[in-house]
Amino acid sequence: MVLALTVCGIVVALMVVGLFVFGLRRRLIQRSGGTFDCSLRWGVPEKPDTNGKGWSYGVARYNGDRVEWYRVFSYAPRPRRVLERSAIEVAGRRDPEGEEELALLSDAVILACRHRGTRLELAMSEDALTGFLAWLEAAPPGQRVNV
Repeated sequence: MVLALTVCGIVVALMVVGLFVFGLRRRLIQRSGGTFDCSLRWGVPEKPDTNGKGWSYGVARYNGDRVEWYRVFSYAPRPRRVLERSAIEVAGRRDPEGEEELALLSDAVILACRHRGTRLELAMSEDALTGFLAWLEAAPPGQRVNV
């Protein structure tokens, strides 16, 4: 009986520590400001399907001429993807369709892009999209930006 209570106590303590580390990591990512909730789908085919598969929920952070994208459900201290402003080409935008509406946040808008030849889609709120497009257009003189 004592052993079972000890094991349960250890499991609960590990779960609490795990949740604390998730919260601490997100707080450290957001500490420098310039963050927004952003789902990402990497390596999208020519004609993307709308079944909702392939989307990963995350937090994006502006860092100079880059956007760093972090998965929410990860302990990794480094970003999963880094998008350079000069390499991003916007191909279009659309509203979620079909099962995508269930896989993404309720107010999400999908932005189809290319980054160094790789097709990707970013899903974010309308306000975050406005800020993202303004950030893309605000490139320093001499940089090529395709918006």
